[in-house]
Amino acid sequence: MIATTTPNIEGKRIIAYKGIVFGEVISGVNVIADMAAGLRNFFGGRSGTYENELITAREQAVQEMQQRASKMGANAVVGVDIDYEVLGSDNGMLMVTASGTAVVVE
Repeated sequence: MIATTTPNIEGKRIIAYKGIVFGEVISGVNVIADMAAGLRNFFGGRSGTYENELITAREQAVQEMQQRASKMGANAVVGVDIDYEVLGSDNGMLMVTASGTAVVVE
């Protein structure tokens, strides 16, 4: 399935619009990973733990969006947008949302 941030796909003609489609992932990082990231924050540097969690959550959200589009009868998603939010009383949860328009292309 093609997923693109553009409103159309070069060389393809959209023949049907199936509707708006979403994929959501809410993810938490465990206490040990939080402590390791806290040390990185204190001493400086990149947090591989948080980066990996972000990458995984983003990939899962896009996959979920594509699966939902497929169930709607689409073979592509255009206008994809990915949003990130932190949730929870201590901001310990990450929410990633992928959204777009499910379409059928020739």
